[in-house]
Amino acid sequence: MSEVELRKNQKSFNHGSDFIIFILMTAQDTKRIQSIDILRGIIMVIMALDHVRDYFGGVRYDPTDLQQASTVLFFTRWVTNFCAPVFVFLSGTSVFLSMSRGKTMGEQSRQLLSRGLWLVVLEVTVVRFGWLFDLNYQLVVLQVIWAIGVSMVCLAGLMWLPRGLVLAIGLVMIAGHNMLDSVHPSGRLGIVWDVLHLQGPLIYHGRVLMVIYPLLPWIGVMAAGYCFGEVFMMDAGRRNKWLYGIGGGAIALFLLLRGLNVYGDPVPWERQATVWRTVLSFIKCNKYPPSLLYLLMTLGPAIVAMPLLERMGSMGNVFKVFGRVPLFYYILHIYLIHILALAASYFFNGNAPIGPFSHPEYPLGVVYAVWVAVVVILYLPCLWFMRIKMSHRKWWLSYL
Repeated sequence: MSEVELRKNQKSFNHGSDFIIFILMTAQDTKRIQSIDILRGIIMVIMALDHVRDYFGGVRYDPTDLQQASTVLFFTRWVTNFCAPVFVFLSGTSVFLSMSRGKTMGEQSRQLLSRGLWLVVLEVTVVRFGWLFDLNYQLVVLQVIWAIGVSMVCLAGLMWLPRGLVLAIGLVMIAGHNMLDSVHPSGRLGIVWDVLHLQGPLIYHGRVLMVIYPLLPWIGVMAAGYCFGEVFMMDAGRRNKWLYGIGGGAIALFLLLRGLNVYGDPVPWERQATVWRTVLSFIKCNKYPPSLLYLLMTLGPAIVAMPLLERMGSMGNVFKVFGRVPLFYYILHIYLIHILALAASYFFNGNAPIGPFSHPEYPLGVVYAVWVAVVVILYLPCLWFMRIKMSHRKWWLSYL
């Protein structure tokens, strides 16, 4: 549907709800792959649960620590493991598909380079302030937006190589980086290695740069996602067979390697007091940096689910709204959750501590209630911005 038709139909509506339904319906008329937007939207919604838990959960220990965490708390954290891998992977896929819609290699490479650098800037400014509400740069935290940004910069160069070579590089990074788990260089090389492969703080004159997302495996995930885009150039029937094959193969490889307990994750699973807790140990894989098994465990089921997401119907349209404006949603949800946490702390305790993990511990039921409220509140702003992106072709919109 053209922009002219869109505006003409918009004027004919007398009620806002009619226009909302119209936008959701016209979203289905585009040439975009619906399952990508739906899956990305689901991931964005799940991600908000993790961040609400950061501000409202209040626990001072690892929520997947089997010695302390309840099963419900474990899964509240564990289910969010799907977010970063799927989001980075699909970012690579979206790059490939944008080229198929008419962009030249040079145009795409330049946009990737500039957008990647822009994301790094956003991470250390807008995103950082949203997390900490602090303009004193004693602490800078590098998280998923930084990892995506640097991965885009690297992909801007990798994409000039033969696609088979790009895929090989990506898979080697994903599958082979755990061989480097025992490498701990010192000195300046150690600083570089902390950024590439080890999670931890870099301290300089009292200032702390906390690298939460080491780069090496994430660059591989984006490169693999870029090559994965070729699957979406196939007709639906053939594409679905490939999706089931790739996703099912990843799941099978995870079960095999995890069962053998010899490679793919720095922390082997162990038998627990009960069978159920042993299962939890089995699926508890290392995220920082993301181990091979962690990536197989999360990307495999997500890929298998993609053919099914095409048939989600109206609920799929809801998730699609979030999936089409992921960066806009990401920034808004951090600020909203932080503000709600400050308001709750002030209302119930008379003080408002700044930053995550510093607020009182609320019951998990409260965490889930706030999570639902956050998603509901953000729906209309995201729908509004999706409408803007659909009806305008401004260059800067691709950076938001």
